Formats: sequence, C-alpha cells, structure tokens
Amino acid sequence: MSATDHVDVNGPEPDLKRVMGPKLLLLFIVGDILGAGVYAVTGRLAGQVGGIAWLPFLVAFAVATLTAFSYLELVTKYPQAAGAALYAHKAFGIHFITFLVAFTVVCSGITSASTSSGLLAENLLIGLDELLPGIPTGDTASLVVALLFMMLLAGVNLRGVGESVKFNVLLTLVEMTALAIVIGIGFYAVTGGDGDLSQVTVFESPDDKGLFMAVTIATAIAFFSMVGFEDSVNMVEETKDPLRIFPRMMLTGLGIAVVIYMLVAITVVAVIPPGDIANPQNPEAGVLLDVVRVGAPDLPIDKIFPFLTVFAVANTALINMLMASRLIYGMARQDVLPRTLGRVLPGRRSPWVAILFTTVLALALIVVVRTQSDSSVVAALSGTTSLLLLAVFTIVNGCCLVLRRDPTPERAFRAPTVVPIIGAVGCAFLLGPWARLEADMIQYKIAGGLLGLGIVLWAFTWMTNRGIRAKKTGFRDIDHLED
Repeated sequence: MSATDHVDVNGPEPDLKRVMGPKLLLLFIVGDILGAGVYAVTGRLAGQVGGIAWLPFLVAFAVATLTAFSYLELVTKYPQAAGAALYAHKAFGIHFITFLVAFTVVCSGITSASTSSGLLAENLLIGLDELLPGIPTGDTASLVVALLFMMLLAGVNLRGVGESVKFNVLLTLVEMTALAIVIGIGFYAVTGGDGDLSQVTVFESPDDKGLFMAVTIATAIAFFSMVGFEDSVNMVEETKDPLRIFPRMMLTGLGIAVVIYMLVAITVVAVIPPGDIANPQNPEAGVLLDVVRVGAPDLPIDKIFPFLTVFAVANTALINMLMASRLIYGMARQDVLPRTLGRVLPGRRSPWVAILFTTVLALALIVVVRTQSDSSVVAALSGTTSLLLLAVFTIVNGCCLVLRRDPTPERAFRAPTVVPIIGAVGCAFLLGPWARLEADMIQYKIAGGLLGLGIVLWAFTWMTNRGIRAKKTGFRDIDHLED
C-alpha cells in the first residue's frame, strides 16, 4: 500500500445505509425547523417589533426559502451527503475553504443543540416543580440537567441513524401537538374576549428604532427558527430516491413551518399584554409557557405544557447532533481531521468517536457560556447558530450561481437565476452587526472561537499528514464525504 492510499479504519463493511422515505424526510425537516426555534426566539423578537412579531418570521421564511431553492438545485445536481462543503469544493476547489464551510455547519449544529439543552432544562425543571414542589430550578440545577441531556443524546445517536430518525417521528408529533395547544389557546382567548387581535398590527420598538432596522434585528433573531431544512441535505445518502422527493418535501416542510410560526406569533401578541412579551416569567424557558398560563388559567394545561416543550426541543437537538457527528466522521475519513474521529462501532455502524467529540464540545460550550457570559445562554447560542448558518447560506447561494457552468441532469431542480442572487444578498445583510443588539455581539466571539478550534484541528492533521504519512491534506473524494 502506498503512502497516499486511504486507510479505512472500519474495515471493508459499508458504514451508512438508506432508511428515509418521503414521510420520514418530511418529518425530519418539519421536526428540525419547528423544534427549539419558536420557543427560543418568539418573545425576544416580539420585544423588538411589538405586535407585528409575525412579520420577522415571514421575512426570515422568505430568505430561508430563497436559499432552499439554491440547496434544491445543488442537491439534485450533486446528490451526495457532503452538502454545503461539497458545493463549495465544486465551485471554488480550495480545500481549506471547503473545510471551513463543513466545520461551520458542524458548529451550527452544536450551538443549536446547546440552545435546545438550555430550553429543555428550564422547562423540565419548571414542569417537575409543578408536580413536586421544591424541585430545584436555579441556574446550577438547570446546568446539570442540560449537561445530562446532551449525554443522553449521545447515547441515542450511538444506537444508529435508523433508530434516531424513527425517534424523530415521535418527537415531531409531540412538538406539533404542543404548538397546536398554543394556537388553540390563542383562539380560545380571542373568542372568549380575553385576547386582543388588534395588537397584531401595532409596531413598537423599545429603543425607538425605525421600522426597517427593528424588523432587521428581529429577522436576525427569527432566523434561528427557520433553519433545519439544510440538515436534510447531509442525510441525502441515507434517503431513498432523493432526486424525486427532496424538492417537494423541503418546500412543503418550510411552508408548514412558517404557517405554524405566524399563528404562534399572532397568538403571543394577542394573549400576552404588550409590556410583558419581552420579559416572560421564566426567560430561559421562553414566552410560550406564559401564553398557556395567561390564555387558559382555569385549565391544567400549564402543568403539562413544559413536558411537551421538553420533547419538542429534544427533537431539534437530536437532529443537530446527528448531523454534526456525521460531518465530523466524514471529514476524518477524508483525512482533513484526525483519523480517529472516523471510527465506527462494528455492530451499530454509528460514528462513536465523532459523536463523543461533538458531545464534549457541546458540553464545554454550555458550561462556558452559562458561567462566563452575562448574556442569556439561549440568546447567545441561538444567535450564534443563525450567524454561522447565514455565512454558510451566503456561500451556498454563490455556489449555485458558479456551478451553473456544470451540466444539469435531466431530473435536477433548477432555480430562477435571480433567486440565488437575492438569497446571497439577503443572507449577507443579516450577517452584519447592524442586525444585532449590543448584547448580541458575543455571538461573533463564540463563532470565532469554534472556528478557531477547527483551524487548529486542520493544522494538526496537516502536520501529521505531511510529517508522518508524506501526503497532502485535502478532500480526496468530496462526493462521498459520509460514505
């Protein structure tokens, strides 16, 4: 064997298998989009724009949909699991840029899952305290629960992608039930005279910002709620007939999500007094719990709802960690990260070292942000997720235009040329500091720290490859990043 031959640390057995049909894919997309986002951001964005809280969701949906069109064109043209990394490599051919794109996607999954863990911990403790008064609900208890939850996710992912995706079906149904309860309570309150629908057209800015800037800031906050569809691209090689089902399922999933989000936003501003929306009773748990308490005070739903929220945000975290671990696995197999990260369990065929690595990184991130930052954990990490993905989406829209030079397969989806142009401009605009509050600038520090870790790992792998294996560091087979 020559020095440039690939060493398969797992032996000749294939590693990943196709388990997802159209229904599982749709539930995967809807479940990932609907999860932690609406719980994490609704109160914050309503605090920036008042009653028109539905508008930032609509704008975020428009930007996300433009990017989804670019993803659909690229995933049907190149139906491999590498996603954004594959497109960047084919468009620009620079290995280090490809790595940065892939690692940025990994980091977005980890920050998103870490956001979910904070929401889950707060809601779980609130729910338990309702049933068993005296349960500790302070910062220390919440931190411990968040860390334990991340370790539980690692155990689920070690069972393998088939089991993880099937678990996703159950969690998606639960989270849709939870949001249906919120919307139902809003309808009940309005029809009973306890809600005020006139609020949905009222614009209010706490800092006297103009409509455009206030909506821009709120849209950057809301964008966290519209991500998730891009995770499905990284599951393409575990999906049956992706060329046929991806366009329909991705656009259907986005459409379902934005309708539900807008109904939830209308419910919040109709039920909660305007001055209380930005200051929920339990800030880390989100404002939707207050909707349940205020809108249906005579019903025991408020004792059940925190547990439904737990399932909803657990779903988002599961999918995020599933995606992140498989991208780390793929990059290790390509020899752009240490090879040890590419090992899989012989029986389950799950990438156990990559799962361990991403879990440890998430645990460290939760501890550092909670103990060393004055910013809300949910606000800091959800905003960092949006920041990272907006950068990736800007590149993906650009790649869509560059790769028009390649021939398009007969069955591939093709977006109108203006779509990726507007998508790239919109995503790039939302990346800037003008789209963030002063307290949110920590998002740039978190994102920079995570990408710095990735660069260190790349440099270590480069030195190992050059000094020990006498080979260059780069993606040998980017088309099969997760094979």
